[in-house]
Amino acid sequence: SQMGNKVNITEFILFGLSYDHNIQIFCFVLFLLCYIILLLGNLLILISIYCSTLSHQPLYYFLSHLASIDICYTSSVTPKLIGDLLASKRTILYNSCMLQVFVMHFFGMIEVFILTAMAFDRYVAICKPLHYVAIMSKKKCNLIVVAAWAGGAVHSFPQLTMALQLPFCGLNEIDHYFCDIFPLMKIACTDTYITGVLVVANSGLFALVTFVVLLASYVIILYTLRTYSAEGRWKALSTCGSHVTVVILFFGPIIFSYLRPPTSYPEDKVLALFYTIIAPMFNPLIYTLRNTEMKNAMRKVWCQRVFRKGNLY
Repeated sequence: SQMGNKVNITEFILFGLSYDHNIQIFCFVLFLLCYIILLLGNLLILISIYCSTLSHQPLYYFLSHLASIDICYTSSVTPKLIGDLLASKRTILYNSCMLQVFVMHFFGMIEVFILTAMAFDRYVAICKPLHYVAIMSKKKCNLIVVAAWAGGAVHSFPQLTMALQLPFCGLNEIDHYFCDIFPLMKIACTDTYITGVLVVANSGLFALVTFVVLLASYVIILYTLRTYSAEGRWKALSTCGSHVTVVILFFGPIIFSYLRPPTSYPEDKVLALFYTIIAPMFNPLIYTLRNTEMKNAMRKVWCQRVFRKGNLY
């Protein structure tokens, strides 16, 4: 009988972050700033890598991909969130909602794979330095990136399919600031237990396994570093340190959000801010401020430009 009441919903109402006007204004300013920092930071990284010799190094080749994926990933959620903070009515069309579920999971999963590729790159550089050039050849790096995109699709198409199959019977208020599968399951008029288990396996378990693999690779790296000189150890640690920070900022909230029974908690929105806006914003900062090679490349690229401009006048 429940299925008989199925209503074709054309749009959803998003509750957003808060209904308090002052909090909304504060969040608007804060997230607009975060988004601008994120765009500028990631563009700075992209331009600096492509205009320097760093683009030939596998690590920076992956980093440039991470920067562009971060821009796409955050842009699937953040501009809408920022706009909604000033809007009196926060709605999203059914089709846009489904698109958001797909795009977010697609780019989010590519990000997971790229972060894994970067960890693998550091592992090879530190634990198998003599074979580094052979293992991390240009061809293999390209294959890894193609595999990351394929993995993103393999993960997000099932998510989208599950979201599209949810029936709605008139309840169209989503207690979140973007469309995701758990908040949608909450208002679906069917038993979503199986869907919940599938989502936990597809998102939560996958994120947990990847996280454990990443941490294990860093433990092996630390173990190998014992044989290094103090200077070599410091150099390797500074690169790996920045990676570990990014990995924890990104994976921690995702694992907490998806690896549990599919119920929505009020904290979910705050956690989601971490993996949709805050971690991608910190990526460029963490990678540039803690990385000497990156800083030197940026200095070279940008100082040359300023110098050239100065010479023109």
